[in-house]
Amino acid sequence: MTSLKPPEHDAVIAAKAAREHAYAPYSGRHVGAAIITTEGRIFSACNLENKSDMLWVCAERSAIATAVAHGHRDVHTVVVAAPDGRFWPPCEKCRQVISEFAPDAEIIMCTDNGDVLRKKLSALPSRPFEVDA
Repeated sequence: MTSLKPPEHDAVIAAKAAREHAYAPYSGRHVGAAIITTEGRIFSACNLENKSDMLWVCAERSAIATAVAHGHRDVHTVVVAAPDGRFWPPCEKCRQVISEFAPDAEIIMCTDNGDVLRKKLSALPSRPFEVDA
């Protein structure tokens, strides 16, 4: 994580800690996310699954909702901590919500082994979420 600036490093730690509280009995994929506001505040959350996959709430949207609930709508960066060695970009629903608050947000995807991938929201390739990939 040497390429991370101080608030980003803290956000990665927060996202990984939030991931530990994920409710993922159906996919088994515990994901954490953290939002960094333009003021440098960090808000984190985890994913929440339901028997109906249409009602699942991703970690990214949960983290944004947490920031908004605390009066912060000035999203600058979104950090996603995936449960395995792959980079997990936000899904299309999350991208839509992120763009509502930060059309040019930076997305930082990280793995447990310290790998980091940075992308602007607009530069993420559109691709479906793959549970078994």
